[in-house]
Order: sequence, then structure tokens, then C-alpha cells
Amino acid sequence: MAALIWRGVRHLLKRADFTRVPRRHRHKKKWAATEPKFPATRLALQNFDMTYSVQFGDLWPSIRVSLLSEQKYGALLNNFAACDHVSDELEQLQARDFVNKAHSRRELEPETGQAAALSPASWVCSPNLRCFTFTRGDVSRFPPARVGSLGVMDYYLMDAASLLPVLALGLQPGDTVLDLCAAPGGKTLALLQTGCCRNLAANDLSTSRTGRLQKVLHSYLPQEIRDKSRVRVTSWDGRKWGELEGDTYDRVLVDVPCTTDRHSLHEEENNIFQRSRKKERQMLPMLQVQLLAAGLLATKPGGHVVYSTCSLSHLQNEYVVQGAIELLDNQYSIKVQVEDLTHFRKLFMETFSFFSSCQVGELVVPNLMANFGPMYFCKMCRLT
Repeated sequence: MAALIWRGVRHLLKRADFTRVPRRHRHKKKWAATEPKFPATRLALQNFDMTYSVQFGDLWPSIRVSLLSEQKYGALLNNFAACDHVSDELEQLQARDFVNKAHSRRELEPETGQAAALSPASWVCSPNLRCFTFTRGDVSRFPPARVGSLGVMDYYLMDAASLLPVLALGLQPGDTVLDLCAAPGGKTLALLQTGCCRNLAANDLSTSRTGRLQKVLHSYLPQEIRDKSRVRVTSWDGRKWGELEGDTYDRVLVDVPCTTDRHSLHEEENNIFQRSRKKERQMLPMLQVQLLAAGLLATKPGGHVVYSTCSLSHLQNEYVVQGAIELLDNQYSIKVQVEDLTHFRKLFMETFSFFSSCQVGELVVPNLMANFGPMYFCKMCRLT
């Protein structure tokens, strides 16, 4: 029976007239054009929901809603401007200098046995920094910065948590300083506000981003400061800095490219979760290890490095620190020690919300009452 059916089908096929389709009318389904197109911000949120729900557990829902809410800012006073009247104006807005407040509290606290056991470097904060924030739960906004009587801007608006890596670096007068990934310039400006930099090298691979950095410096620094060659702006590959200027700097800040979690949830432009940047995103931890290793190689023995990101990911934070330390030990026989920042964290707990379970370093997590961050930072000392 089956043979008869098959014979009939062949007969019908022979009688059918299948005209060849002209080549110009043929087409192949293009999957890239027909797949649903999700915005990068949505892809970022999906990624964070999968990874951070595991990393943070029950804490993730509160971090998630904070990341999706409006961010709080701080006003970093420009010491090169006539800033006394500016601080008075900010205090009239009920904003307070969180750095000065933390230092005042430290002076009033009795020295405990645990605090006395900490290394001196972990106690030292970079000096002369003043940054005003509104109190917890206050979502007021600062007015835009304006040009003051000395021809430079009065203050710089930034995520106040971004100041913590600069504070942790513990600059001392006469230090030679490297900001390895400097653009767009907020942390570079903060380094200069300390008044400690004998020389500052501010580097970023992207020439367009170093252009933004130059604009910040031009807006906030008097011309005589810029003309004294205290600041050198370059666009070199930061991964090669250990070869270019090894064993050179007293203090190095390595604020690496990362997934910029808050930006990735709010902005489509330059979003690393765009499909075309998938490979770049996957390679981030390797790039971060290379940059941190280069920063450590550029540091003098006995010098200090602070590594920082604006990501919550432990793959970009603790794991990178551990990977770079192992790399220097295995390939260069260089010993690096992570500094204990427990006391540093306690100083600023009234202003920021810290994650209590970091393996190394400190992590500011967004919180609706104090919606700064995310900001991870870890301080290291190069021993040899």
C-alpha cells in the first residue's frame, strides 16, 4: 500500500510545473532584523536581576528600586574659588559638609583597641576636601554651579560616594600622583583640591574623554595653576603604564571602566549593554586586572593604590583585586597588601550605606534614604 502511495506522489510531482524563482526574488531570513529589539537599559536590568539577586539575596530588591530612582549628589567645593561665601550659601540650604562632619566625629570618639591596631595608612584621609550633601531622606537638589568672582566655578556636582576613593588614597603634601583612568574628571579635580600633588598625571585612553577632562580643569582651575605644569593630561594605553613609568608614583588611583550600573539603567547612549558591545562587556574583568596591575607597577615600593568602580559586581570588584595581587606575585615577585578600611567605613556610615559582606575593600550600595553609589573602592600598599 505504501508503495502505491509513493508512486502516486512521484507521478504528481512529475506533472507539477515548478517554475524556478528568479535569484533576485529569493531572500534569506535575517535573524538580527527579525528578533525583538530590547533597549540596552532593559537588557541591563535583566542582567542585574539574574546576577545581583544571587549576590545580594534579600537586599537586592531595595538596591534595585534605589538604582531605578533619582540619584543624590554632593557639591564638592572648589578651593581655587572664593568658597567661604559658597559654603555659607550651601549651609542655608540645610546641606552639610559630610567630610568635616566625619572628621569631627573621629576626634570625639575614644580610641579603641581595634582602632589602635589599624595601620596608620588606613586612618589617613586626603586633606582639604569639602563636600556638601543633604541629610538622609532629603531629596533636595543643589542649584547648578556658577562662575564665581575669581573666574572659576564655585563647586562641582558629583555622586558624593565618588569622593571616597580619593579620601581613602590618603594624599600627603609633595606626593607624585597618577590618575590612570581620569576622565571625565571629577576625581582628578578632587585630587587637585587636596593641595598635595607635587605632580599629577591624568590619563585616559579615549581622546574624546580627555577632552571633557580638559574642559573640567579649565572651568575649575585658575590659569596660573594650569600653567605650572603640575597637571599632565595624556591619552595613553593605561595597561602599559608599568612599562612606561614603573616605580614612579607615591599614590595611584585606578578608577577603571566598568558596567557603570546606574548609568546602564537610565541612559541608552554609550550603554555597555548594547548588543554590539557584548564582547567588550565580557572582557571587562580582564581589562580591569590589567589596569590595576599596571597601576601597582607604576607605584613606588611603599606607595599606595586605590582601585575603584561604580559597579556592584564582585567579578569587577573583589575578584579583580585578588587577581591583580596574584598576578604581581606570580609574574613579578611583587608583594601587595590590602589595607583594612573598617574604620574608614565607620567614619562615613551616617552619610552612605555600605555592604557589610565584601571580601576585600568597601562597597557603597544605593539606598532610598541615601541614594549614592554604587561605588566600590579598595586600598592597597605595594610592599616590594
